[in-house]
Amino acid sequence: MIVVTGATGNVGRPLTRALAKAGLPVTAVSRHAAPVPDGVRHVAADLADPAGLAPALAGAEAMFLLLSGDLHAAGAGPADIIGRAAAGGVRRIVLLSSQGVATRPFGPTRIAMRAVEDALRDSGLDWSILRPGGFASNALWWAESVRAHRVVAAPFGDVGVPIVDPADIAEVAAACLVDDRHTGAVYELTGPELITPRRQAEAVAAALGTPVRFHDLTRDEAWAAMARSMPVELAEDTLDILGSPNPAELRVSPDVQRVLGTAPRTFADWAARHAAAFR
Repeated sequence: MIVVTGATGNVGRPLTRALAKAGLPVTAVSRHAAPVPDGVRHVAADLADPAGLAPALAGAEAMFLLLSGDLHAAGAGPADIIGRAAAGGVRRIVLLSSQGVATRPFGPTRIAMRAVEDALRDSGLDWSILRPGGFASNALWWAESVRAHRVVAAPFGDVGVPIVDPADIAEVAAACLVDDRHTGAVYELTGPELITPRRQAEAVAAALGTPVRFHDLTRDEAWAAMARSMPVELAEDTLDILGSPNPAELRVSPDVQRVLGTAPRTFADWAARHAAAFR
């Protein structure tokens, strides 16, 4: 049995589908009831309460661990999840970490995630760590304004980074969950090219077949919007990367191709597959 946490999210959903399609037994974990592929068991659990994971871990041998906001929840002990998984019989964990653990190691969110990485390394389990950069799916933040006004509003319109398609992250995670060759690996996951927010807006327009205007936000305007939906320190870290990426954050990693044998998907690929969200 493979447990997928965050199973209804941008990475967990395609990962769950891929594992189920391969005929593997899967338990999908999310905070609330949600539709899952046929044959997949669903368990509602909040990772901020590791004790509540017990039903999901029953019979599990491997787990995809996505902490997201649970890493920062009051009283959360993310490392406890690893300990409980090991005690419950899990032998392999694939952790979704962050590129920033290596590129900006002293930010508060990066320090917290590095502590989880270290707990996994010290757990005695087989492990793989995935460190993606920015997600293509972050463009969904623009969906409402594109639908209503055909406008993408974002800061740093002409600063590009190699954002990664969550589908590629999911496929790499699936490989790591089932293939011993990836044990002990740390993979940095990026897209195939640097792409600016302005060019992302052009890709969304091309997917829709209609013009989309780009509006450049100030950093303060962007921070105000982001701080409503994520921890303040994470909003600050994200804007630092988007506005002033360092050389490591501009690097196009070979790891997606190394694991999958195919080039990472472009943002245009992602936009074409998700055009309905912007209509």
